[in-house]
Amino acid sequence: MSNRFDILDTPLRGLKVLQRKPIGDARGYLERVFCTHDLATVLHGKDIAQINCTFTAKRGTVRGMHLQWPPHAEIKFVNCLRGEVFDVAVDLRRGSPTFLQWH
Repeated sequence: MSNRFDILDTPLRGLKVLQRKPIGDARGYLERVFCTHDLATVLHGKDIAQINCTFTAKRGTVRGMHLQWPPHAEIKFVNCLRGEVFDVAVDLRRGSPTFLQWH
């Protein structure tokens, strides 16, 4: 449990929703974006090797993140700084009870 994040389960095994908990006062707020210690249950001992940021200029643009197999699989964090994002994860694990379901 973290005092900076709520880590929520989804119907898809292994897929989590992270909700940041801002701490604020009359001046504004501080919001932790990432913390290895607080997110240990999500990282499962893996290190963060890189963090990328994209900017989408045109509304309605579709972007994709592609399936990766071990040993090249990555943990993905999707974050929207301004505007809206419609993010979809699809379970492509054959034999999974939620195979082809999406969240």
